[in-house]
Amino acid sequence: MANAEECREALEQLSRNMAKSTGDVRTAASLDRSLTCRITDLDLTFSGRLRDGRIQDVTEAPGGPAEKAEIRLTMASDDLVALVDGRLNFAAAWAGGRVRLEAGFRDLLRLRTLL
Repeated sequence: MANAEECREALEQLSRNMAKSTGDVRTAASLDRSLTCRITDLDLTFSGRLRDGRIQDVTEAPGGPAEKAEIRLTMASDDLVALVDGRLNFAAAWAGGRVRLEAGFRDLLRLRTLL
């Protein structure tokens, strides 16, 4: 099981990856939306803002999200690290129930290019 610091680093790496992206991926990453990433096995939630192609203003708090974000991810700590490292395919993890993504329909359509 990954720890909280490893999860935070994975989110920072994801942010760096999105900032370097181009084309359709860059367009999808340029949303301005609130974001939460609930880490189930650590009972921890990271909250932030997807803005200007980066995840910004990341905070962490124990338990579930305090507010309903516009984009919500839920997964285990090891799955977050594996997704960002490229060892776990998002589509397969989502289809298998290991990762949950909730967002408005339009946002899901834009986010699919990131996945």
